Amino acid sequence: MRLDAKVAVVTGSGRGLGRAYAHALAAAGAAVVVNDIDADAARGVRKEILDAGGRAAVLVGAVGTADVADALVRTAVREFGRLDVMCTNAGALRDRTLAKVTDEEFDLVVDSHLRGTFTCGRAALLRFREQGGGGRLILVGSPAGQLGDFGQSAYAAAKAAIVGLVRVWSVECAKAGVTVNAVVPMALTRMAATIPGLAETVAAVEAGGPVPAAMRRSGLGTVDDVAPLVVFLASDAAEGVTGQYLGAGGDRLSVWDHPREVFSANREGGWSAEAIADAFPQVFAPQLRRHKVAR
Repeated sequence: MRLDAKVAVVTGSGRGLGRAYAHALAAAGAAVVVNDIDADAARGVRKEILDAGGRAAVLVGAVGTADVADALVRTAVREFGRLDVMCTNAGALRDRTLAKVTDEEFDLVVDSHLRGTFTCGRAALLRFREQGGGGRLILVGSPAGQLGDFGQSAYAAAKAAIVGLVRVWSVECAKAGVTVNAVVPMALTRMAATIPGLAETVAAVEAGGPVPAAMRRSGLGTVDDVAPLVVFLASDAAEGVTGQYLGAGGDRLSVWDHPREVFSANREGGWSAEAIADAFPQVFAPQLRRHKVAR
């Protein structure tokens, strides 16, 4: 699968999943704008891509503001003449339970993930419309955004909101020929190392060891297992795929469902609090969904 004529921006691509996405897109032939708040990391990834015979440029900055989003698009156009793919991977993480998370920590996580996705998506769409020919918005979600996760008030809230953006934007952008999808990565990264029982496995994999076969079958692998999905969504082969939330990890590729009403009951004249209390144990309680957290 080749992306030789395409130009992509990958935010937060100085390390981890973002770095894997940038490398995979470049290996498929795309020119890539590498972005990170860490200048040395971003420039290091650019050098790696150039040394491998690819094309890359760098824009250092923290996503979240319109200025950085616009600068990312300008860099793509200035260096490579156009923009075809915006992959919104960047975001900060602060593990805190509800009672402990501060306003500043909440704002940092939400601004980087959600506002960063919003501003970069908007800037990219404006460019796609200006140049014609459609485009690709590839947003990055998380199982925490679907299932929740202990200590992830800000992160899960931001990732759940990104799900909403996929659904809205896929409708709004269709007329411009722009597809909008989200990737749900399951990889042994530094964030996964914070999950009880995974720290040793992450360290072993980072040292060059294999991911246990059972773990791969369950849908947990390396960053390189997720990157091919990003390449596919950036390609012409995914022209008809939009509004989807797609998971990738280890040996597993998955499709996440959209929220839907699962049960309803009518009562003539409406439901009083007393009527709800009377009907709830027999009528509604058996329909309640058991909650499972991401871990």
